[in-house]
Amino acid sequence: MNETEFYTKLLTLPEGANDVIYLGNRYILRKETLLGEKLLKVYAERLDQRDVVSGNYYPTIKGGMLKPCEMSDKKVIDFVLNLTVL
Repeated sequence: MNETEFYTKLLTLPEGANDVIYLGNRYILRKETLLGEKLLKVYAERLDQRDVVSGNYYPTIKGGMLKPCEMSDKKVIDFVLNLTVL
């Protein structure tokens, strides 16, 4: 398993649906851990429906591989690192 700041923060997020704040906006974040912790899925939707953050993270592949869904790695990483769970 890797020890990146992104992965460490991902592990601390509660499973299931959670209210979070990111850049002053409220999102509903859904986190799922699957395949014996070999896949972590995140999907967040801003409450005004104008922004989505989504990606799959594979911690055991190449020291950690992020596969964002139709957005940049940077957007998903920044979101996870800077969100606050309510």
